[in-house]
Amino acid sequence: MSLRTPGPAELAPTPSAAQRLAAWGLRVFGALLFIAALLFGASKAPDRSLESLVPQWAPPPSDFIELGGQPIHLRDQGPAADPTPIVLLHGTSSSLHTWEGWVKALSRERRVISVDLPGFGLSGPSPSGDYRDAAYQKFLAALLDHLKLERVILGGNSLGGQIAWQFAAAQPQRVAALILVDAAGYPLAPRDVPLAWRVSALPLIGPLSDHLLPRKLVEFSLRQVYGQPERVNAPLVDRYFELTLRAGNRTALRQRLAQWGGGEQAGLISKLRLPTLILWGERDRLLPPSDGQAFARDIAGSRLVLLPGLGHVPQEEDPAASLKPVLEFLHTLKP
Repeated sequence: MSLRTPGPAELAPTPSAAQRLAAWGLRVFGALLFIAALLFGASKAPDRSLESLVPQWAPPPSDFIELGGQPIHLRDQGPAADPTPIVLLHGTSSSLHTWEGWVKALSRERRVISVDLPGFGLSGPSPSGDYRDAAYQKFLAALLDHLKLERVILGGNSLGGQIAWQFAAAQPQRVAALILVDAAGYPLAPRDVPLAWRVSALPLIGPLSDHLLPRKLVEFSLRQVYGQPERVNAPLVDRYFELTLRAGNRTALRQRLAQWGGGEQAGLISKLRLPTLILWGERDRLLPPSDGQAFARDIAGSRLVLLPGLGHVPQEEDPAASLKPVLEFLHTLKP
């Protein structure tokens, strides 16, 4: 029998599974950086100043007030003598414009106040960079104080709905009724998260989103949250696209997603004791109708209305159909 001396390749240790995974990860990381560089070059979108956006997106009756060291964009419409105004709060990545279909009808008889929340729309980023639940509660209290509103009807969609019910739980004496529209609050288990949010949340790619914004990404994300994607049109995409470019909003979105609490205060929902209307798009893929059913179960005496064919933003997708149960609900409330 002859003996053979092993070669260098045979003497080298076989890479472990962890080493192979690390090598694969480096290759993927390199590929992601390359793709990110291409996207950056192709989709670079500079910030837009507030002043450049105001003529298009804040004509009368838009107004600005200062709260917490930042300008806050709002609209205050309808009869000023209304003893219990309606305050409407939009969702993540949206603006007060999402309510305009409702406001046009509601303001004929009611005072209606809509506002761009800190981090979004023309209000822009919070100077503190704080977008946690407690910060939004503090903001809403300051807004009502500034407007000298002792008691209101709060309506909110998605994040705005969460702010509304949390505020009602914390300060029930200031809230006469709730209108929750596909509201956040329970642990998130979405069927379909908007692609723009997923990109912003990525630890390596996300920071690049502060400087780029493909318009197609905005359109795709809107189509994800509409129950009938064919309703997404060019003017709608333009609005979301341009308001997202407002200086600081893209960074604010990343910070908000990083600070999101994930339903940690859901236990407070069952403590609510006030008239509550719950509206839910049956085709909502972000917050499923089962969440609406959970709100109806946990808020004693509440009413749930499912909206056929509509998605996560029914007030925007079909203002007339989504407003009908709201008008009926408001007529049942005591003056």
